[in-house]
Amino acid sequence: MKDPRNKRATWNWLLIAPALALAFPALYAKSTPELFGFPFFYWYQMIWILLSAVITAIVYFATEGK
Repeated sequence: MKDPRNKRATWNWLLIAPALALAFPALYAKSTPELFGFPFFYWYQMIWILLSAVITAIVYFATEGK
C-alpha cells in the first residue's frame, strides 16, 4: 500500500518556487522593462504574490484529504 504522505511531500516541493524566485533580489532589481509605468522590480514581485496564491491553492487541493 502506498504511503499518502509521500504524494503530499511531492506536491509540497512546488511551494519552494516562489521563495526561490524572490530569494535573490539582485537578479530582478532593475527598472526595465516597465509594465503600466511600474518598474520591473515591483511588478515582478506583484506577479509572484498572485502566482504564490495559485500555487498554494493547487497544492492544497491536490493534497486535500490525503
